[in-house]
Amino acid sequence: MNPKFAALLLFFLVPAGVFSAPGTDFEVGKQPARMIFDGEHIWVTNAGSHTVTKIRTSDGATMGEYPVGQAPVGITFDGENIWVANRSGGTVSKLRASDGETLGTFVLGSEPFGITYDRAHIWVTQRQSNTVTKLRASDGEIVGVFGVGKVPVAVVSDGKDLWVANRDAHTVNKMQTDGTILETIEVGRTPVGLTFDGENIWVGCFRSDVVMKLRPSDGATLGTFPAGERPRSQIAFDGTHMWVTNSAGHTVTKLRASDGEIVETIAVGKGPRAVVFDGSRIWVGNYLGNSVTRIEVE
Repeated sequence: MNPKFAALLLFFLVPAGVFSAPGTDFEVGKQPARMIFDGEHIWVTNAGSHTVTKIRTSDGATMGEYPVGQAPVGITFDGENIWVANRSGGTVSKLRASDGETLGTFVLGSEPFGITYDRAHIWVTQRQSNTVTKLRASDGEIVGVFGVGKVPVAVVSDGKDLWVANRDAHTVNKMQTDGTILETIEVGRTPVGLTFDGENIWVGCFRSDVVMKLRPSDGATLGTFPAGERPRSQIAFDGTHMWVTNSAGHTVTKLRASDGEIVETIAVGKGPRAVVFDGSRIWVGNYLGNSVTRIEVE
């Protein structure tokens, strides 16, 4: 499988092995909040440094640290470019993945936070206005602003529809690409993390200490599973397992995607919030430790 194509799919349909080695830590900027894999490198948003760090997956070497807007949080990849939601700056930055060159800065306002790509458009949640903004990926032009639930913090595409986690409403919205809300699904307390595993939607509920598995066709709950202390922000899929960061426990929990069974809980750095899979390794962003932990998966 072409790595860049796999990165665009946001999941890997490859077999995963078992954790076989201790994690290795690498320094990044202040308060690493989210991460994305572009098929070759890991990109990390550093909310406290107002930068993004580009990391070589083979050895964890920093290939560049690039300035963006104030308090970058959400990050996504469109096949060629990296898009970053700058929470305090009220902007979205577009960077060329090959060299980190800034290609555009687009003003949104209202605390842009979560961000995703749907093969044609960039979607950004805005916490203060309880909206999601749709931008044309080619030029950053705003083509729609749509109301969702209270304090939307995460958004993901399942290839057809969009899913939005509303932190203070304790709900998830399923919406069409024209902004029509198809479902409003009650979930656990404080949903903050979302991912799509190729078949189902997974929601991390921070104050319920669980992850929930939803059926995309109708939003039905297929399972609610313990996931450690304060599951935070991102969830990663390695082809077989879900990886969930536990910000209070300073661990990452590995669950079997088929039934939600906990396979392993692994100690990482302090205050983990971000997690991503690069095809053979799990990377965890430690928000309070200013580091990322690389975990080998065979």
